[in-house]
Amino acid sequence: MSSYSFRSSRPDTWSSPRPYSDASTRFMAHGPIQSMDQPTIWQRLFGAH
Repeated sequence: MSSYSFRSSRPDTWSSPRPYSDASTRFMAHGPIQSMDQPTIWQRLFGAH
């Protein structure tokens, strides 16, 4: 076993949840919700779904 221990003054991001943000705040920061599969340029040009 190693006797080395790591200490940091900053809390671990995995153990502390992100603060709440309402939908309007997220929209202003990131824009509208986008689809996971974006249409290609050819699908947008020719209207293929």
